[in-house]
Amino acid sequence: LFQMPRIPYGDWYANTIVITVLAVIGTVISATASAYGFARFRWPGRDLMFMVLLSTLVLPEEVVLIPKFLMFDRIPRWLFDTTLIDTWWPLIIPSFFGGGAFYVFLLRQFFLQIPRELDEAAKIDGANSWQILWRVLLPLAGPALATVAIFAFLGHWNDFIHPLIYLNS
Repeated sequence: LFQMPRIPYGDWYANTIVITVLAVIGTVISATASAYGFARFRWPGRDLMFMVLLSTLVLPEEVVLIPKFLMFDRIPRWLFDTTLIDTWWPLIIPSFFGGGAFYVFLLRQFFLQIPRELDEAAKIDGANSWQILWRVLLPLAGPALATVAIFAFLGHWNDFIHPLIYLNS
């Protein structure tokens, strides 16, 4: 279908689909875990850390593009004598570490709306924190998780600058 001489459109679509799906999975998982930590646990400096997280929303992506490029080039070279430039990893790995400030904020606000009595009831039944997240909060957070997945999919699918910077071949 998308075949022209020497232009592999099918390969490009397949690569984009794989990268986007893996990045969306990483975004949903890490944003959910981060939002759960900010919404349900009390720890020193939590509000300050959340403000720092929110302050990254006003930071343009172009500002951190060169430091991220250097990080993906030099740290693996220092540790493993190789580089991650010209691989898919710089497009996927950042999604698994934090998930994005907007998505964490969105899920945190959703988790704050769920009554804490549900957590307390699960604790009385013997559930730990991960069981509460998995068995109580995630089934209730389906609409919020779907929203995060849709926004993350659109963001990763329409991301042109990162593949342009990290991929050469």
